[in-house]
Amino acid sequence: MSDAIDRIWGDVTGTQPAPADDVVLLALVVALAVVLVPPLWRIGRHLVTIAHEGAHGVAALLSGRRLAGIRLHSDTSGLTVSRGRPRGPGMVATAFAGYVGPSLLGLGAAYLLSRHHALAVLWLALVLLTLLLVQIRNFFGLWAVLVAGVAVAVVSWWGSGQQQSLAAYLMTWFLLLAGPRPVLELQQLRRRGRARDSDADVLARLTRVPGLVWVAVFLLVTLGCLAIGGRWLLAA
Repeated sequence: MSDAIDRIWGDVTGTQPAPADDVVLLALVVALAVVLVPPLWRIGRHLVTIAHEGAHGVAALLSGRRLAGIRLHSDTSGLTVSRGRPRGPGMVATAFAGYVGPSLLGLGAAYLLSRHHALAVLWLALVLLTLLLVQIRNFFGLWAVLVAGVAVAVVSWWGSGQQQSLAAYLMTWFLLLAGPRPVLELQQLRRRGRARDSDADVLARLTRVPGLVWVAVFLLVTLGCLAIGGRWLLAA
């Protein structure tokens, strides 16, 4: 057990050689395909939902609210339930975190990769998935998070150096590229009157700032993360 812990700690704190340029570009192309090709997006969208709901949960805990559970559904929707004051900064932070969460995670991962910490990205992703797993309250959500966690664990422990770098860059590119798409989808639903309980509309009720403004803020944050994180990844 101590040897395993020492190895993991060495992976998290150590640095790895920068991958070849073709590995970075391959990860970019694959991630872009997952975001743009509808059949692939229907699968990848579940990963975005995991990050989205996880971000709600983290924001709730950091703002002093009590996390009551997270549900992930097969239609790629999700629900995070927290308890606390129905209004105020904590509720605003919790509602705001969801749509920007995947992009902020991608930005953090891009920073680590720019410092040559590819294995740290994988192990930290596994830790976050494990913490999320104990908060899931439905079977599909358990299955989705468990599958993602097992995939990351297998690559982290048994993958070659090139496979680990490819996985870390693929995950990071995907989070950065995927971040803006749900925001655009959200506004399409709002335009059709089908998202009255969306995060943007919850924020509008909490702050009296129009929901469209919050959608614009979501989009600016996700595009900003993509621009900054993408530059870091290409320069790493």
